[in-house]
This record gives sequence, structure tokens and C-alpha cells, in this order.
Amino acid sequence: MKYCARCGSEYQDSVNDCADCPGNPLLVSEAEMRARGLPLPHEMDKRVFVRAASAEDPFTAEAFVELLSEANIPVLVRAGRSGLVDTLTTGNLLPWWEILVPEDQAARAIPLLEQERVQEEATADEAVAAAEEEEREMELTSSAPPPAH
Repeated sequence: MKYCARCGSEYQDSVNDCADCPGNPLLVSEAEMRARGLPLPHEMDKRVFVRAASAEDPFTAEAFVELLSEANIPVLVRAGRSGLVDTLTTGNLLPWWEILVPEDQAARAIPLLEQERVQEEATADEAVAAAEEEEREMELTSSAPPPAH
């Protein structure tokens, strides 16, 4: 068998170039694939990734990725939509980002992400309360008469 070193497709020995890749690169032998440190198709990662959470903004997605990485849980992030046009043209109302983890890690990942979401919401609520308090204080100081000289 021959293999494409770019995409990993497997071909019969009679075929010389990859029909799947742009530029139709030349195929190589199994020995050449191994010499280049490339996996053969049957050796590739076959894990199934499932949705563990979603994030409404890229900052939350980044926090989720960091949390999962610290817990040694592999993670993939996939954009659920790319912009306003998608919502208008397709009606796609998915969250911005899907957080995907291997199926066998979902039971560990989901509670971690939920706990992080609860902490972020509490922090956001505290920030809103602090901003409202600051605004009230500013209103009180601006409505008070100026000091007499």
C-alpha cells in the first residue's frame, strides 16, 4: 500500500499521487511514513469528542480550555457561528463556542466546567453590584451642593 504523507489517505500500489489533496502530492511507502514519524490510517486517533459545554464569548471559551488543560483533559473548541450573518441567513442560534472533550473524559469535564461557569457568574454579579454602588455614590456626590468658601 501507498500513503499520502499530507492527509494520510491509503491507496493501492498502482496509484502514484493523492487524489484528495490539492496539488496531488506523490504517495509514499509505509516505511517512508514511519521514517517521517507519521501515523498510518489505522493508527490515527479514533477518539470521539462530545460537547461538554458551550461559551457565549471567546474569553469564557479560553477559560474553559485552560481549566481542562490543567486537569489533563484533551479539549477541542469549535465555533458554533462565525458572525451575525449566520444568524440572519441560516437562523443558526448556537452559542459562539462549543467545548468538546473525548467521550471517556466527559464525566470529569462537565462538572469542572459547570463549577467554573457558576464561579464566573458569581464574579460577574459581584462586578455588577460594585458598579451600581459606585454609580449611586457618584450620583450622591454630584447632587450635593458645592462646599462654601
